[in-house]
Amino acid sequence: MEIGGQLKVMVKKTNNNKKYGVYVEVESLQLDEEQRELIMIWGIFRDDSTNFMRVQESSTDSTTETPFVKDCDRLSAELEFEESLAPFYVSILLKSKLDSNSKTSTIRSHRKTNFIVPVGFRSGRPSPLGISLLNDGFINFAFFSRNADSVVLCLYADTTVDKPALEIDLDPYVNRSGDIWHASIDCSSLPFVSYGYRCRSSSIDSKGHHVLLDPYAKVIEDFGPRKCLGRLCNESAFDWSGESRPNLPMEKLIVYRLNVARFTNDKSSKLPRDIGGSFSGISDKLHYFKNLGVNAVLLEPIFPFDEQKGPYFPWHFFSPGSLYGPSGDPSKVANSLKEMVKKLHANGMEVLLEVVFTHTSEISALREIDNSSYHHVEGGEELKSRNSLNCNYPIVQQMILECLRYWVTEFHIDGFCFINSSSLTRGFHGEFLSRPPLVEAIAFDPLLSKVKIVADSWDPHEMEMKEIVFPHWKRWAEMNAKFCSEMRNFFRGKGSISSLATRLCGSGDLFLGGRSPAFSFNFVTRNVGPTLVDLVSYSSIESSWNCGEEGPTNKILVLETRLKQIRNFIFVLFVSLGVPVLNMGDECGQSTRGSPEYSDRISFDWSALKSGFGTQVTEFISFLSSLRIRRNDLLQKRSFLKEDNIEWHGAEGGPPMWDDPSCKFLAMTLKADPPLSDLFVAFNGGDCLEKVALPPLATVDANWVCLVDTSLPFPGFFTEEGVPLEDGLETYEMKSHSCVLFEARSFI
Repeated sequence: MEIGGQLKVMVKKTNNNKKYGVYVEVESLQLDEEQRELIMIWGIFRDDSTNFMRVQESSTDSTTETPFVKDCDRLSAELEFEESLAPFYVSILLKSKLDSNSKTSTIRSHRKTNFIVPVGFRSGRPSPLGISLLNDGFINFAFFSRNADSVVLCLYADTTVDKPALEIDLDPYVNRSGDIWHASIDCSSLPFVSYGYRCRSSSIDSKGHHVLLDPYAKVIEDFGPRKCLGRLCNESAFDWSGESRPNLPMEKLIVYRLNVARFTNDKSSKLPRDIGGSFSGISDKLHYFKNLGVNAVLLEPIFPFDEQKGPYFPWHFFSPGSLYGPSGDPSKVANSLKEMVKKLHANGMEVLLEVVFTHTSEISALREIDNSSYHHVEGGEELKSRNSLNCNYPIVQQMILECLRYWVTEFHIDGFCFINSSSLTRGFHGEFLSRPPLVEAIAFDPLLSKVKIVADSWDPHEMEMKEIVFPHWKRWAEMNAKFCSEMRNFFRGKGSISSLATRLCGSGDLFLGGRSPAFSFNFVTRNVGPTLVDLVSYSSIESSWNCGEEGPTNKILVLETRLKQIRNFIFVLFVSLGVPVLNMGDECGQSTRGSPEYSDRISFDWSALKSGFGTQVTEFISFLSSLRIRRNDLLQKRSFLKEDNIEWHGAEGGPPMWDDPSCKFLAMTLKADPPLSDLFVAFNGGDCLEKVALPPLATVDANWVCLVDTSLPFPGFFTEEGVPLEDGLETYEMKSHSCVLFEARSFI
């Protein structure tokens, strides 16, 4: 016979905290009159409730019978265990002997199971996810898995061995709230240093063979593709005193995109081996950024990633990859990133991160933790095969938001560029949403809405930009793919002057709806596709032109044209409204010999900066950065230009030939508010000379001075002093494939 019942159980430390006492009590009123004796049959277990541990080595029995003692109307029993046994569960079954025929009845829980009592640990709490170190020496573990039938917490005392020192099978009734598995363990006297989980599920035929990394682990140890563990510690303390975030207005940004490892891991960087290729390497090259005039670095993804596929295929989100810091110590890696951020902030520079939250690498633990919650399992084979994250599913959205907040609060990151942003707009079934919850949540989050948030529609799978209408809520900036493609087209003689004008003025077709030119991140090259040198050296790459001969050449005319084109692309970045984004290596002539593949990118060659090419390009960038800051009234405007502030010109002073697709010349006068002076800029994307008629100036004591002519030889093609027009001349002869910039100056 079975009956249901309730126990009162209390677990406490006894004997000067060296032993655990388990006090069990049951009301005798629950027993029938015929039930004369109550016995507790118990055993202890950790990872398998069907396999009890022996309490004493000398004992051959795995279960023990302990009689209850009657006290008034209550029955009680007390057990005692050595502290060294903990943590474990006590499994309790009650049996009562009947008065007649020596029959027994069994008392179980209301679930028809044994009573389960945790000893040496508590049931824990479901929030926050990850681990929390409590003041009393306990560590709380909280882990999401909706579809797991059971979850085993694995604790390691020695991470060099494969098998955990302790495995605790979390009880689905004691250690589960909704879809969150949780436990709180007293680790104050236990030797555990790392942890992971096993997930078992009959629905996905998961046997729990692998120990899986907690997606919320902040400090991780990477021992290879199938063994990554979370450390049982808080993030190491860091002294942020004296640090002040630059909080630069978006329109003031001049951005330099780089790969942390490739930036300084070449021996030409002349950095020690343990510094080259690390966050500390970036800190050591601070003077280089200052010389260029950039005030923000955009780091390629620094999450741990699949080294076979590259940094755009991450397998964890809450920590920097071990490649970028001192080897063997994840805490030192994190601190080296913080030191880099602090140093850059002290010099007025911001740190932006490229992040990938739309897919994971195949070695990510999320698939085995809960594939149908974390990933798209509907919406076509394309999404399934790409390990596409279900970004707008509530638990995934929560993880992404908490991750972003963590990077802002813990590492003081100033902004994020979201790679493959079009996939952030997908719904549960792969459909595109007009109001994706994640994108909206980021836009209005009280913390994240105060940092730079940039959408980048480049897809790492297809290696191409996807043009979509991205929902922005007047908060999101975007990597302007149209700027890239249309500037490339114009300077290779394929684009229209109307498209050129639109991009120069801040891409109003994209950013007029409640945003401004400052939301346009402009670029002509990036870390995939052609480098700047390859863009003008190969026609086999999309939107590129080889200037007359494919690949390397010794022909002077071809080389001169290529050099002009390189100058033109850099120039147009700095005179267009929006945020200019430079790409690492373009300034030193880096080439992949026409390969558009990311994997063919090479490390930064610091010795190439001393070449004639490297010298003139870096000096030109530095000049344009200074010019952009000095003339921020026209070149760093927060708002779009008014009609009164700009005048368009065609060749020889006539109106622009907007409707003529063969026209490759356009000029503009940017009119400043007094007492500042005007700027005149002209672009010749054609093969012919053009005579430029400069507009008359309002005062007789002023004259136009030429600051830039990309067709002239170095060092004369740019100058801060300016070269005045000869007396009596009102026209300037522009060579083919060139740009010029004039500034009005008074000589009294």
